[in-house]
Amino acid sequence: MRLLKPLAKITRVLAAARERHRDRHRPSGYGFAIAEHLDQLNAEHWDAVTATSSLFLQRPYLTALGEAPPEGMTLRYALLYRERIPVVAVACQLLAIDGTRLGLKKPLHRLRLRALICGNLFSWGDHGVAIAPGEDSTAAWLGVGEALYRIRRAERLSGQTDLVLVKDLPGSMPPDGLKRLSYRSFATDPDMVIEHPVRTRTFADYLATMNAKYRKAAKDAIAAVERGGCEVETVTDLAPWAEQLHALYHQVHERASVRLATISPAFLPAVARHLGAGRFRATVIHRQGQLLGFVTTLKDGDTAVGYLIGFDYAANAELPLYFRLLYATVEHGLALGCRRLSLGRTALEPKAKMGAKPVPLHVALRHRIPAANAVIRPLLHWMPHDEAPERTVFKD
Repeated sequence: MRLLKPLAKITRVLAAARERHRDRHRPSGYGFAIAEHLDQLNAEHWDAVTATSSLFLQRPYLTALGEAPPEGMTLRYALLYRERIPVVAVACQLLAIDGTRLGLKKPLHRLRLRALICGNLFSWGDHGVAIAPGEDSTAAWLGVGEALYRIRRAERLSGQTDLVLVKDLPGSMPPDGLKRLSYRSFATDPDMVIEHPVRTRTFADYLATMNAKYRKAAKDAIAAVERGGCEVETVTDLAPWAEQLHALYHQVHERASVRLATISPAFLPAVARHLGAGRFRATVIHRQGQLLGFVTTLKDGDTAVGYLIGFDYAANAELPLYFRLLYATVEHGLALGCRRLSLGRTALEPKAKMGAKPVPLHVALRHRIPAANAVIRPLLHWMPHDEAPERTVFKD
């Protein structure tokens, strides 16, 4: 009897392994349209699948990214069809990365590989896959796995793709379809999110909901920038500022522990142009003709996204520019009618002081060599990962 339970467990493990092997080596049943450029796919079909999905999967944003892609990155797209009806949309990015850009420590900092990312390196959240309402989730993710396999195989002429990543998935476990394809998952830094009460409609309302300590800190930061002789201005056309914006963005970007890709100077003006004032806002801080900082805010349904930011670190040592820019995203989000504000997964402490709470995210990944997947999990512990602090910012 003592041997029966271990034997039964081994039998179940082997059966599950055989089933995963079959899933990896049989078609998902979908039809596929794969393209190097979004405009090579049927626009109506893409829009039909992504209509209720994130802004980051919709054509205006993806068109801006395609017009101003980062150096060294190529973009790939796929539509999955069931009986000629589009049911799944997939957006990917392909690039070479190294251990230094991943924030890995010695000896893994010498790691070199080519990765296919299902998702967006310039956003946080589930921005790689849109599934049409009513489509079976497990079947859809098995289809996504096949689409990623087809894209990876099609790229062999330009170089072997070592790793496939699906970012940033909610919770802590990959979808069942990806688990059946032997994807492993690991936690990343959380998205810091402010949930506004229904009664909070203006920035003054937001301040009124805060405890005295944090309300005073917010007012002090705003006043200090004003006393420093700075002008805080809302703009929608970023073309005149493009080079200065990029230089300030670079100051922040180069200090990040993980920096897989860098936006081009033309990217933010393209996003502003394609999204328009209804879904895009930017705040700039300047003094005597010199740009000291900027932040962008995007309207993604009911969520405002405090998007890309940049500021002069020398000036920030004198004035609380960073905090002033973060508070500008609160102002813009509420002005855009959003009930949530997503601030991303960097600088967790300052965002916690604004009332943001962590929302867990994880990445699912799989190496092209099946045997390599057995050693991936221990290596994931080398990835930097911070825990968000707890702060009681609001009265209720």
